Amino acid sequence: MKTRAAVMTAPGKDWEITELELDAPRAGEVLVRFTHAGLCYSDEHVRTGNMATLPIIGGHEGSGIVEAVGEGVSRVAPGDHVAASFKPSCGHCRWCAGGRSNLCDAATGGPEGRLPDGTFRFTGPSGRIGANCALGTFAEHSVVSQNSLVRVDPAVPLSVVALVSCGVLTGWGAAVYAAEPQPGDTVIVVGAGGVGINAVQGARFSGAGNVILVDPNEAKHPLALELGASHTCRSLAEAAALAADLNPSAAGADSTIVCTGETTAEIVRASFEATGKGGTVVLAGMSEDVHDINIQLPGTQLVFAEKRIQGTIFGSCSPTRDIPRVLSLYGQGLIRLDELVSRTYGLDEINQGFEDLRCGRNLRGVVEHRPAD
Repeated sequence: MKTRAAVMTAPGKDWEITELELDAPRAGEVLVRFTHAGLCYSDEHVRTGNMATLPIIGGHEGSGIVEAVGEGVSRVAPGDHVAASFKPSCGHCRWCAGGRSNLCDAATGGPEGRLPDGTFRFTGPSGRIGANCALGTFAEHSVVSQNSLVRVDPAVPLSVVALVSCGVLTGWGAAVYAAEPQPGDTVIVVGAGGVGINAVQGARFSGAGNVILVDPNEAKHPLALELGASHTCRSLAEAAALAADLNPSAAGADSTIVCTGETTAEIVRASFEATGKGGTVVLAGMSEDVHDINIQLPGTQLVFAEKRIQGTIFGSCSPTRDIPRVLSLYGQGLIRLDELVSRTYGLDEINQGFEDLRCGRNLRGVVEHRPAD
């Protein structure tokens, strides 16, 4: 079949809307009609050439409806509403068996965006082409592994489901599972984008007493306060002083969750300094270049204060457990998601969406794959 998709052909270029040929699903694979795709900063890293081998179809955050399944597919059926998961879950490797399926061994697509059997299902003008995270949610249709899909309640709007497939869980889980704040803790969240705003919600959900949001863009502060922040600051230096006042026994935050789109050594160092005795710095955001050495800290201070540096991917969440869990919390009014979408774009408007993302205009932009596109 033919389908349209946004393709990144070379570093620094705009996304190109291209018609591609898509093969039928093979064993263990699923044909999905994507309805929505979130615009995440990770795809901006794809544009700069740091996260994928180009050309590649973009998009790793999305939702849609199953149209067909290959032989042996048992997790979903035609007509099911699904969330895409950029971290597949095979269900039987060491990591899945231990409840840490965000580290599943099935995540082997590599920078080329291959499916688990090492091949591609898309063909473009210059030959076979991969899909980001073996998903390619910037395509109207895609063939993906059943391990990369989670069936969801069809009563939940697919526009909301798309957010939960990456950004929401990355932030919420970074607080709930990686930082693990205790009731009454003081937590700093650095960055008020689609990840950071949900780290705020996760910290508040966990019972943190003080949740300090740091972002130089003051236009993002009111929503952060509405969604659970107790204080907002424009800089980490300001937040560090506030945390020390609020939490004098630790002389700083109990945890600092870094959710910046470009996590520099300076941000990591300032986050470390804002974190108090026995505290944890959680890194949920990536550096501009994935090979950057952006952790340069005084080890002796780490020893004396017993601080920890904790990385987290996908918020240390299990897709099959936590996507339904967070959507259930949404249904109960315990996490707010409708407010996160700043603007919806058609596929042909995707470059405007990323321009808005880079300029800080959006909390989260969403591409809606409209039939008329």
